[in-house]
Amino acid sequence: MLKRIALIIVIFQLTACAELQQVINQLPNGGITNDQIANGLKEALNNGITNQVSTLAVEDGFFKNELTRILLPEELQKVDKTLRSIGLSKVADEGLKVLNRAAEDAVSEAIPIFVDAIKGMTFADAKNILLGDKNAATNYLQSATSEALYQKFNPIIQQSFQKVGADKIWTDLITKYNNLPLTNDVNPDLTDYVTGEALKGVFTMVEVEEKEIRANVGKRTTDLLRTVFALQD
Repeated sequence: MLKRIALIIVIFQLTACAELQQVINQLPNGGITNDQIANGLKEALNNGITNQVSTLAVEDGFFKNELTRILLPEELQKVDKTLRSIGLSKVADEGLKVLNRAAEDAVSEAIPIFVDAIKGMTFADAKNILLGDKNAATNYLQSATSEALYQKFNPIIQQSFQKVGADKIWTDLITKYNNLPLTNDVNPDLTDYVTGEALKGVFTMVEVEEKEIRANVGKRTTDLLRTVFALQD
């Protein structure tokens, strides 16, 4: 697909519209317009959000997903290891789980932000995506939405910490650790850390879906997707 659509774009840049249409009409699937190409990309991205990002916004969506599970930041790994060594494994496990719960609470807020970014995509954006790497669409969304997503996620994660008791659990964990002899006190910004990890998880799942739609005919679930992506077949 990418090579043929790239060819269309190059032709568009070098020839008149009538000549472009003549070339497009000779393709196996008949004519396809610039708008259709752009809309096909938009639909693929919307599918990625619906099919993948939504799976993160449920209980254990992060925690039981090997690609997105939030692990402890480096400075807390020593806290975890030390607490387990003194028989507090259950408390340490709960501390890890509530970090993931906070991300799961926040991620549903990503969908409308992504939708707005996709609606604003131009043909020039679509051209850059089609001529780019296999994760170019994901990179586009990351560039277009990261700042807005961070601002939306951060307060929700802070509220979630309070709701699920993460703030109390981690205050207790860190207090226990800091009171141990021969340890250096830690005081990490867990809200900021989990916000960043939640963003990584979201874009990881968008990229999974993008790669699938580019490579897997069965993922092209609408006429528009089949029309645009069949150009590679």
